[in-house]
Amino acid sequence: MTKDRRTKDEFDLRKVLTGRGPGQSRLKLAPEHVIYAQGDAADALFYVESGWVKMSAVVPSGKEPVIALGRGDEFLGVRSMVAARRQATATALTDCSLVRVTRSALNRLLREQADFAVTFAAYLVRRSIFDQENLIDHLTNSAEKRLARTLLQLASEVGVDDAPFIPARRVNQALLANMIGTTRSRVSVFLSKFKRQGLITYDRHGHMSVRKPALGGWLER
Repeated sequence: MTKDRRTKDEFDLRKVLTGRGPGQSRLKLAPEHVIYAQGDAADALFYVESGWVKMSAVVPSGKEPVIALGRGDEFLGVRSMVAARRQATATALTDCSLVRVTRSALNRLLREQADFAVTFAAYLVRRSIFDQENLIDHLTNSAEKRLARTLLQLASEVGVDDAPFIPARRVNQALLANMIGTTRSRVSVFLSKFKRQGLITYDRHGHMSVRKPALGGWLER
């Protein structure tokens, strides 16, 4: 989601999602740690304080595509408010700090903390819009444009638009291919093209930077 996903006047969720008190706990997780698995009981949601999380789901064909990435200041498992079982698997992509909130604790916060309830509702609306945009992007745009949009999303955490190059999270080509529904070889071709055009830069260790204004302009052509 974009860096302006919360306005200056919006309620700070960390005031109530402290990881302490009834129904709350804080988790510090290393990369590749499974937060919850598809089919698990959906008895809590998670607030991501920092780090990146990937969401994946096994489909009837047996494949397990990555369907979303979550990051700091976002929620995981919001369907636990209404669903009995997890419909996806959440795995830490980087070192992560999360607050686990049980369903009963969340319901209590929504009843007792009006500012929290308004902010949480606004988050759900923004997330719904974001998911719809991703679906439209997947159905209507080429794999090359889907990759460009994904790179912009990954780079948006830094929140600085006037720097020449902005560091993106280290995400390997296989994961990018999984996310946009293409092959690793095609992702490699697209990245090489973006690099030649000066839209991104990367080294042999996989550290990538995204030139956001330039790549955003290319995407809007």
